[in-house]
Amino acid sequence: MGLFGRRKRKDEEPVVEVDEPVDVEDLDEVDRADGPYDETEAPDDEFPRLDLGSMRVPVPDGAQLQVEMDPAGPVRAVHILTPVGQLTLNAYAAPKSGGLWREVCGELAEQLRGDGATVRSHAGDWGQELSAALGEVALRFIGVDGPRWMLRGVVAGPPELAETSTEALRAMLRSTVVVRGTQPMPVRTPLQIDLPQAIAEHIAQAGQQT
Repeated sequence: MGLFGRRKRKDEEPVVEVDEPVDVEDLDEVDRADGPYDETEAPDDEFPRLDLGSMRVPVPDGAQLQVEMDPAGPVRAVHILTPVGQLTLNAYAAPKSGGLWREVCGELAEQLRGDGATVRSHAGDWGQELSAALGEVALRFIGVDGPRWMLRGVVAGPPELAETSTEALRAMLRSTVVVRGTQPMPVRTPLQIDLPQAIAEHIAQAGQQT
């Protein structure tokens, strides 16, 4: 599927150490012309995507899926396990005015520092990105503000593959379609993840066998 192809970048991305919540007023406006897409603007490209209800996510060939369930029953996350790292996307309700990722980014940086991580801020394809080093794991967080939704992606992998895993995350975000729906929701509410029937049945059968 060409998901891990590295896109050429004109310049090296600026990097700054994060000591305080980051002010990103000087970053360019978010450009989603090449994705991720709202369902109203999804391209008719026949690109294979996994339908998770609130998201349609491209899954690279050979990847494995790991479903994280909430104790109360709903699906909390679907992790995509690849040779370069574990990729996870989640979508949230956001205000019409946008800008939710900017708020979340500062909070996330503070939380990561509290966990003992070394955190840096980067200017990426859609604005601010965060990278973090925690033990032997390299993390990259990327958020995109859409119409009444925010899409957040994270990849966790070995430090020596950090550059490749970051490009893989960007590629996955770029081809994702978000299905927000029209119902009113409080800001930051996670959009519901619905598993395809075959996957849901497999999980149910595995649960009965344990």
